[in-house]
Amino acid sequence: MAKAYWVSAYRAVKDADKLAAYAKLAGPALTAAGGRFLARGLPAEVYEFGLLQRTVLIEFDSVEQARAAHDSPDYQAALAALGDGAERDLRIIEGV
Repeated sequence: MAKAYWVSAYRAVKDADKLAAYAKLAGPALTAAGGRFLARGLPAEVYEFGLLQRTVLIEFDSVEQARAAHDSPDYQAALAALGDGAERDLRIIEGV
């Protein structure tokens, strides 16, 4: 079974306090659901039409595991804490 990768790009942070509340809940929720944080932060370099925006990359054992992590009550509580504090592009991509 192919691994899955959760890619989250932050287009805008509107409320740093809400983002901090989200992060406090989301990290433990996602690791408890089997996620492994591979990278997070601003890019070291951007090319072509790349954007200088915070990006988070999390590895899961499968797409199903990543979906279950997103839909879990603990992660949903983190999303509620974030509310409208950030605009993000979140994707789950199957590995090759």
